[in-house]
Amino acid sequence: MKHFRPTTPSRRNMTVSTFEEITKKTPEKSLLAKKKEKAGRNSYGRITVRHQGGGNRQKYRIIDFKRMKDDMPATVIGIEYDPNRSANIALIQYEDGTKSYILAPVGLKDGDKVVSGQKVDIKPGNAMPIESIPVGTMIHNIELHPGQGGKMVRAAGQEAQLMAKEGKYAHVRLPSGEMRLVMTRCRATIGTVGNTDHENVNIGKAGRTRHMGIRPTVRGSVMNPVDHPHGGGEGRAPVGHAGPLTPWGKPALGYKTRKKNKQSDKFIVKRRK
Repeated sequence: MKHFRPTTPSRRNMTVSTFEEITKKTPEKSLLAKKKEKAGRNSYGRITVRHQGGGNRQKYRIIDFKRMKDDMPATVIGIEYDPNRSANIALIQYEDGTKSYILAPVGLKDGDKVVSGQKVDIKPGNAMPIESIPVGTMIHNIELHPGQGGKMVRAAGQEAQLMAKEGKYAHVRLPSGEMRLVMTRCRATIGTVGNTDHENVNIGKAGRTRHMGIRPTVRGSVMNPVDHPHGGGEGRAPVGHAGPLTPWGKPALGYKTRKKNKQSDKFIVKRRK
């Protein structure tokens, strides 16, 4: 982490990443895609997600979450910054010349070899079915359905642990503490997602938030009653309800919104709380 001298109030607590892991500055053009900015608006032009708009222009990096090129080693060309996610990404080149991006795990460096397959070495960056991974191994980029591509544990510094294997299901402990059943035919990648210092970054000033495309948020208590359930009253008024509400009158802060009859409930062995 890089800290600054307190030359201004915003500089006093502001921190940025030193980007020591980054070895390649420009992205691979063949793996870029357009990313259209909608500023929180739907196809009718109405704002459906508030507080979005502006920000720096970005291109989407096409990440290979499936890792289906089996038993073909790939060499790491460079570690890159990705504006679309908290983790860094690694550009790899297979022996047939094909290039692709993968999530960069901790310890992956330029020149390292990574491979995916049914039975490969247990080293960071290698991908294989969970049935081939030893119990106790730290994994990330875990599939929910075989061949669908990694869906879980993809953020910077995150890791899951393979706790047990029983029949066609494996017990996986997720970063939230939740214990979940995952089919052993699903693939996962060995290691911990890189850029572990991301959680320690202090934004420090409003301008950096605007660069991310996040607009200011107005408190409901300073609005009028027509605009928010918390609004109105003379001076500073309490909420005036049994608990805090969203702008649309639904309970906020602690109200559970997960469906009671969700199909995937049967795969959750232990809740995160």
